[in-house]
Amino acid sequence: MTSDPRVQDIRDRALAEIAGARGTSELEQIRVRVLGRGGALTALLRGLGALPPEERPRVGQEANRAKVEIEERLAARVEALGAAEREQARAGDRLDLTLPGRLVAPGAVHPLTRVLDEIIEIFEGLGFSVAEGPEVETDYYNFAALNFPDDHPARDMQDTFFVANGRLLRTHTSPVQIHTMETRKPPLQVIVPGAVYRHDDDATHSPMFHQVEGFMVDERIAFADLKGVLTHFLRQIFERDAGVRFRPSFFPFTEPSAEIDIQCVICEGSGANKTGQACRVCKATGWLEILGAGMIDPAVFKFVGYDPEKFSGFAFGMGVERIAMLKYGIDDIRLFFQNDLRFLRQFN
Repeated sequence: MTSDPRVQDIRDRALAEIAGARGTSELEQIRVRVLGRGGALTALLRGLGALPPEERPRVGQEANRAKVEIEERLAARVEALGAAEREQARAGDRLDLTLPGRLVAPGAVHPLTRVLDEIIEIFEGLGFSVAEGPEVETDYYNFAALNFPDDHPARDMQDTFFVANGRLLRTHTSPVQIHTMETRKPPLQVIVPGAVYRHDDDATHSPMFHQVEGFMVDERIAFADLKGVLTHFLRQIFERDAGVRFRPSFFPFTEPSAEIDIQCVICEGSGANKTGQACRVCKATGWLEILGAGMIDPAVFKFVGYDPEKFSGFAFGMGVERIAMLKYGIDDIRLFFQNDLRFLRQFN
């Protein structure tokens, strides 16, 4: 007990609060209120100079004894409550092995990646190797070396993304054909998967999409080889013995050139759906345009130093998105790039 009522009041109040504290954070608040820089007992000790000289030693001694007692009680209580809190935390962290596990939704291969992998697998089975090239190209590799004339519409700003220093984002994967033939000699059997870029954006076109270029070069390569390779590929990728037709067309880097159609995979070539109405996918024609191809123009061989009198070859190009849309019955190309999980989960 102390004889000074001020010290006695601070001591009794502090010890009562310490005894009733329910946690270490509450004990810290008590310590600050009593012993902190602005605490009640600290203020009393700092104010000893205002007391009569004969009272200062006694009040000072009593205040220091009270301070020591409060600190001891605080330390003991912190130890007791701290141990209880640590035990409670450990109990909360324990694993209950009887609880059911949390289901983690598995990811899925993106439909474009799935189709691209299938395309590569089919052509690798035919002996084709895979090559890649830069997506930022020069005019020479994207146009000139592929026999595009200077006034070709594809060179216009409306079709091509031009960047600094005369470079451009490749509009097709065909430039890799030139890169490959510059560094390798026939025989060649190569496919080139990759992203390409054009000024196009609607339900069936995207400013960035994916192509697979393919070409074969050797002595005595004929159009019949092209027909055999592409007919086999189309029947494999769509998993049906569908009809395939070749229509005359024109591309600057192939001569002769052809557009390749396959019997509609929706109406199976009938031109009508199951209810007898005209098929919207093939517009009642029974055929779907699927890719372009042709025999490599001798002018292209001259750019890479091949003798067109000795070597011949064919080339073809297809849109991966186009094949995926037909394969899975998708009517909007933008679904591939919107990252909608409701759409993507259908391909688990």
